[in-house]
Amino acid sequence: MNRRSILFAGLSLVLAACVSTPPPPPPPDPVTQMSALESRINTLIEEQRLRLNPNAQPLVLDSELVGIARRRSADMAQRNTFSNPGDDTHVSATMMMDQDATFQGLLGENVAAQHYTKQSGVDVDAFAKRFVDTWLASDPHRTNLSLKDYNRTGVGAAVNADTVYVTQLFATDLGLGPYKDTTTPKKVTEFQDPQKAVAPQPVAAPALRMRGSEGVAPNTPGP
Repeated sequence: MNRRSILFAGLSLVLAACVSTPPPPPPPDPVTQMSALESRINTLIEEQRLRLNPNAQPLVLDSELVGIARRRSADMAQRNTFSNPGDDTHVSATMMMDQDATFQGLLGENVAAQHYTKQSGVDVDAFAKRFVDTWLASDPHRTNLSLKDYNRTGVGAAVNADTVYVTQLFATDLGLGPYKDTTTPKKVTEFQDPQKAVAPQPVAAPALRMRGSEGVAPNTPGP
C-alpha cells in the first residue's frame, strides 16, 4: 500500500467516526395507550377464564362497567394508592349503586398496579400479560375471574407519573332482572281524609354483593 492509499484509508475512518446515529424516538405517552391496554387485558382474561373454567359464561363487555372501572382506576392513580378513600371498603360497588340504583346481583373486582419509567414507557402486550399473570398467581384473583356466573365485564386503566393502575369488574344479574319498586299505593276511600292518607314507603333495592382483590405486578421497575 502506497502513501496515497494510506492517507485515503485514514480519511475514510475519520469520516465514518463523524457520522452519528440518531437517538431512538421517545416512547408513546402512556395516557394514549390505556385503551389498547384495556382491550388486551380483556382478551387475555377471556382466554384464561375459559381455560380455568370451561363452564364459565362468556363475558360481554359492558359500557357501564367499563366506565366504573375507569373511574376506579383514575381514583387510585390520582391518590397513588390501593387504599380506599374514607371508610368505604367497596368503592366500585358504591360507584355502581350511585350510577345505577336498579342493579341487583354480584359484582367482582380485581385491581393491580405496575410501575414504569419515562425512558421505557408502557409496552402494552408486556404490561397486559404481567397484569393477567399477577391475577392468575393469586388464588382470590383467579377465583374471581373464573367464577362461572359472571356474564359481563369492564376493564379500566389509568396512569400517573410512574404507575399504571388497572381495574377489572365482573358482574351478573343472578337472573333477578332489573329491580322494580313494587310498592302499592294505599287507596283512599270516600271515608278517608286524603290529607291524612299514609304515603307509601319506598322499598330499598337488595344490597349489592361485592367480592374483590388487589395486587401489584411482580418484577416491575420502581418509580
